[in-house]
Amino acid sequence: MSFVVYPALDIRDGQVVRLLQGDYAQQTTYGDDPLPRAQAFAAAGARWMHLVDLDAARAGGYTLAPLLAQIAASTSLKVQTGGGVRGRDDVARLLDAGASRVVIGSLAVRDPGRVLAWLQEFGPDRLTIALDARQGEDGVWRLPVHGWTETADATLDELALRYAQAGMEHLLCTDIARDGMLSGPNLDLYAHLSRRLPGVAVQASGGVRDVADVAAARAAGCAGAVLGKALLEGRLQLEEALAC
Repeated sequence: MSFVVYPALDIRDGQVVRLLQGDYAQQTTYGDDPLPRAQAFAAAGARWMHLVDLDAARAGGYTLAPLLAQIAASTSLKVQTGGGVRGRDDVARLLDAGASRVVIGSLAVRDPGRVLAWLQEFGPDRLTIALDARQGEDGVWRLPVHGWTETADATLDELALRYAQAGMEHLLCTDIARDGMLSGPNLDLYAHLSRRLPGVAVQASGGVRDVADVAAARAAGCAGAVLGKALLEGRLQLEEALAC
């Protein structure tokens, strides 16, 4: 499978922002220009982008459909997007609004039975299962939910395997400890997932600093990498990442 670079925009109150380790109280704002940024991604040669509705992630009710339509109308980008998916109709609405793939996060952990059914209904290429994980002192990767404040019963390994056996094609995995920290991706984690889930396109998320990190994620077996803070702060040029 070909490696995909996903330049990312997280949107809150119409602003392009980044949170530190998912903490809404630790926000950096980068401007109110998501559409021009998406157009710049396309101009640089990106085929995909990753778009997150942080308001919806907290309160439900996806708010970025107008932006999604503008991106579809003015670029050739395919958009992987999520935030606030609470039910089947939310998935259908996002796909109807122009999403190429819908990201399902906390619900994929809290109610896997429903999400497994959606894999069959909508097709595994239309959904990205997002499992945000934190490693315990015992070495086990667990899955915090509700703003990363509570922990689910299933472990990352257990739930990822369950989804893979049901046909999951796209897994986005964030090491919470590295999210927004510019400390490098957790290559051991991604190598482990790639070995454990052959045939699943694993996307690295969290910690990517530079082109070397992108190349290292690919070497670890990832099928893609999400580029957030490093791109927004100019530490990494999208053209360089795409070239590698």
